[in-house]
Amino acid sequence: MAHGIARILLADDEAAIQTLLTYPLRQDGYSVVSAHDGEEALRAFALHNFNLVVLDLMLPKLSGFEVCRRIRDNSQVPIIMLTAKDDEGDKVMGLELGADDYITKPFSLREFRSRVKAALRRSGMLNQPFDEVPIRSHDLEIDFARRRVTVREEEVTLTYVEFEILSGLARFPGRVLSREALLEQLWGGSGHRDPRTIDVHIRHLREKIERDSKDPEYLFTVRGAGYHFREDVAREGTG
Repeated sequence: MAHGIARILLADDEAAIQTLLTYPLRQDGYSVVSAHDGEEALRAFALHNFNLVVLDLMLPKLSGFEVCRRIRDNSQVPIIMLTAKDDEGDKVMGLELGADDYITKPFSLREFRSRVKAALRRSGMLNQPFDEVPIRSHDLEIDFARRRVTVREEEVTLTYVEFEILSGLARFPGRVLSREALLEQLWGGSGHRDPRTIDVHIRHLREKIERDSKDPEYLFTVRGAGYHFREDVAREGTG
């Protein structure tokens, strides 16, 4: 976005949905590339640099789940998934594959445009200067400026949302943050989003950074209240 107009990949096999969503996106000043099946979406993604992917789950040839998985193999571009029904299983699977957000059909254009703007705004933060020093806790190090997480001397690949949740908790070690507070931090509000979304990301984070996800060393659950990061945090280059 810092170098020009934001480019969005819109993958949906329904012509009516393509027309309905493309017009307001272009009215908002974005460049839109359309794809009508999963294979076409991956071909388009390989040819262009995108700032955002809007991905329907029920695509022909390759499902939205598979397209999301393949994109996540080599890119951290924000992904919004469109679900045809309010199916918790679909949402969980999409989030675990690396989607950043989801919208359940039918939805209002106002909500859709708001979600797109929020995703692009978060993505733009990646290019903003950040002078916060890295922190270390036991075998885990978080470098905020480089958005780099290392555990037991090995770099761990996190999605954008996973990094934001981890860093948001680690900046306030020992402080319990509710699911709603984390949703507010991520998306500027918790409306239209199930707080259990946070649970999915926390579980995925534990699988990546903990020795035993069932017996965590870093991310702790406070039943009925939320989550907190362990308290013994050192800030590099200070003290």
